[in-house]
Amino acid sequence: MTKRPLHPRSLAAQAMGKIDPLTKAVVPPIHVSTTYIRDEDNAYSSGFIYGRPDNETVHEAQAVLAMLEEAKAGALLFSSGMAAATAVFQALSPGDHVVASKVMYWALRSWLLTEATRWGLKIDFVESDDLDKLKAAVKPGVTKLVWIETPSNPLWTITDIAAAAEIAHAAGARLAVDSTCASPVHTRPLTLGADIVMHAATKVLNGHSDVIAGALCARQDDEFWARIKTVRKGQGGILGPFEAYLLMRGMRTLHVRQERQSASAMALAQKLAAHPLVSRVLYPGLPQHPGHDIAARQMEGGFGFMLSVQVTGGEAAAVATAAHVELYKRATSLGGVESLIEHRASIEGAGSPCPPDLLRLSTGIEDVDDLFADLDQALKAGHR
Repeated sequence: MTKRPLHPRSLAAQAMGKIDPLTKAVVPPIHVSTTYIRDEDNAYSSGFIYGRPDNETVHEAQAVLAMLEEAKAGALLFSSGMAAATAVFQALSPGDHVVASKVMYWALRSWLLTEATRWGLKIDFVESDDLDKLKAAVKPGVTKLVWIETPSNPLWTITDIAAAAEIAHAAGARLAVDSTCASPVHTRPLTLGADIVMHAATKVLNGHSDVIAGALCARQDDEFWARIKTVRKGQGGILGPFEAYLLMRGMRTLHVRQERQSASAMALAQKLAAHPLVSRVLYPGLPQHPGHDIAARQMEGGFGFMLSVQVTGGEAAAVATAAHVELYKRATSLGGVESLIEHRASIEGAGSPCPPDLLRLSTGIEDVDDLFADLDQALKAGHR
């Protein structure tokens, strides 16, 4: 009898159903060995040679992520989100042209403006949610990579992944998508035509604010993916087995956390949109959001856990509001079970596209009424 295929949430919850053959443990053990025995003929029949590229715990976590992203070529884990993202650009050649989203993770944008250009890459930033501008920026036969982030941090603009893939491929370029703030629960870019998906796995994939990790997933096992593997192996930006174990633990509850966090984010967005001390709410789940229709088409089961609000008192009121929260934590990062708040413009500094009156909110799994009450009192205190 043919078995019914299991839902990804079931496979993730059981870490692909892996059972330890020695103890029959339902939780996979942590493999920490850095070296492996050769066969008598000097070969490695086990497939494991050295701990830098080969670790079973890392392989198991990669398998879970590849399954979630429907990545036919597999997944690679890195020591951080930045290590994963920069490996894609390091796999390009000097002189290659790149088109990237203007609104994106600030540290990567800074790296592209400084280090990437020193290596000879030519970078053009564009408002990728505007497909006409994206198409105009891509140069047929010259552009090698289009890098988009959707939803984009911290303005939460939405780029049409399928349309961006068509534009990139028509020009002979690849499309890479930073899907950190969507997660494979809501969006699987490879199924929409993207070639590479990147995650800062530190965030919602792990979900517990205790692991620094990054990941790449690929649709096709081609020469570019092979080049990325070479960069990862040669430069050593690997993830350790303990971190891989914790990441896999986090992915086992990813669906549960994301469903709760996204539902709470939507409720908060709706309530804050009617708050007298909030001038604007940036959240793709709201019908008035410019990218709502595209988000509704390419995101499943919710619109993510991130939103931003612009307050009516300007920058001073925004900073003061963040200073008066009690339940929210004033901290960088996002995606954990605890809710975070941050004034991004002061963090990013000069050149930031972030409005000075904006506060970024990462929604955790706390009671949503408690979260709103905390923001309400903080907004009132911040405007005194």
